[in-house]
Amino acid sequence: MIRSLLAFLALTIFVNAAQPPNIVFIFCDDLAYQAMSCYGDKRKLLETPNMDRIAKEGMRFDRCLVTNSICGPSRAVIQTGKYSHANGFYNNSNSKFDSTQPTFPKVMQKSGYQMAVIGKWHLMADPVGYDHWNVLPGQGVYYNPPMTENGKNVKYDGYTTDIIGDLTLKWMDQRDKTKPFMMMCQHKAPHREWEPPVRYLGFDKDRVYEEPETLFDSYSGRSKAVSDHDMGIDRTFTERDAKLIVPGNLTEEQKTAWNAYYEPRNAKYRADAPAGRDLVKWRYQRYMHDYLACVKAVDDNVGRVLDYLDKEDLAKNTVVILSSDQGFYLGEHGWFDKRWIFEESLRTPLLVRWPGVIKAGSSTSKIVSLIDFASTFLDIAQCPNLEGVHGRSIVPLMKDETPADWRKSLYYHYYEFPVPHRVRPHYGVITDRYKLIHYYKPDVDDWELMDREKDPLETKSFYDDPAYADTVKELKAEILRLQAEVKETMPPPRFTHGNKPFDNEPQPPEQTKGKGAGKKKTGAKQG
Repeated sequence: MIRSLLAFLALTIFVNAAQPPNIVFIFCDDLAYQAMSCYGDKRKLLETPNMDRIAKEGMRFDRCLVTNSICGPSRAVIQTGKYSHANGFYNNSNSKFDSTQPTFPKVMQKSGYQMAVIGKWHLMADPVGYDHWNVLPGQGVYYNPPMTENGKNVKYDGYTTDIIGDLTLKWMDQRDKTKPFMMMCQHKAPHREWEPPVRYLGFDKDRVYEEPETLFDSYSGRSKAVSDHDMGIDRTFTERDAKLIVPGNLTEEQKTAWNAYYEPRNAKYRADAPAGRDLVKWRYQRYMHDYLACVKAVDDNVGRVLDYLDKEDLAKNTVVILSSDQGFYLGEHGWFDKRWIFEESLRTPLLVRWPGVIKAGSSTSKIVSLIDFASTFLDIAQCPNLEGVHGRSIVPLMKDETPADWRKSLYYHYYEFPVPHRVRPHYGVITDRYKLIHYYKPDVDDWELMDREKDPLETKSFYDDPAYADTVKELKAEILRLQAEVKETMPPPRFTHGNKPFDNEPQPPEQTKGKGAGKKKTGAKQG
């Protein structure tokens, strides 16, 4: 009997050891690494203890880069492991995700994983490859959101970040506990218009935030593509962004709390009537309060997930990954939003905790990307990789084992123009030190070279400097090599830039029926 018992225990230990880990993927929208205390921005904008806990108990990736800095396309990249031109989702204007193409959740589901996605989806097609899904339509709203649960319309009362947290914990608690699972908890926050939860109105006690050095960037000596934008705090900040008007979907109780905080401050603003630089400074302070309050609510819900994993004894066999669809400007260059190849929107946060595999408190500056996530999830889950992907698993980096052929550069391509922010289509290559950028549509044909070693704030182009001639030549060759590697033919089709006419186009172009093209749905106008 003792032998039988020992054999049973040995078999149990073997089975448990062989079972692949669970994965909890916490994904934010427009989460700036500058807003996370574990990334050490010198402004010290916010303490994020729960996000920091993942970094302290796992690995912080310092150069996780995106390939097309905009919401829907980044999500399509994660599903497929392929660049926008290969997965068909180029922009938020006229793209619709082709759900018939190979994706990582289909493989994991077939391999026995329970798959769930809750929160922001934004791919203009229902999720496929998930046992359970409950997603926001389009961008979603911050308060009292409608959602779609497994094809059925539902509506919730409360603050959306907390609701997504509630639904995440509910599903994990009710799942089939005999199978491994992957939970994709995808927050709307801190996307524009940065509407804080009632509990954090005034959380910073009217703190005056340090301004970024480039808040009043003049774009001197730069391409027209950089200066002729529509995403500046000085020129694009709406009354709703500034909370000078009340959101229309608040309950009376929520509206009362909202007005109690904002109205006295708005009255002072109207009385002072700031203009010029003073107006930009006022908007920046209001922006920081609202944006950071939204991040604070996300951090709360990260903590709830971590606490649940501890309470249910799941932490030791669960990989926790926190990231965002791209970075975000917190006043740098006078901007909010993303889209550009420049650092704040190119670089997205990535924290990973994997007990027993990742050394606690470690970090890496190797270039990784959202393009790697699909292969990484499948590697963690011990599933076969997708064919034809452009990324690769970052699991070796998690184990502090850098492959000899790890990438030294990454290709980038942004398409959408002219709406919503007049950011010209551009592509380029990023290395540890340099970025070579080509703005190519519709009225520009300009190149810029950024040298992050000499100009970390990225305010100057070195493209025309004779001392950089060899560097430019090498990087142009690298762009051609990378375009050939990922099979992107230039120029891209006109529909990839959206359906709005370029300047001086007589009318909007006909919708081209191409891979990934589709009708825009309500709420999809921003990224």
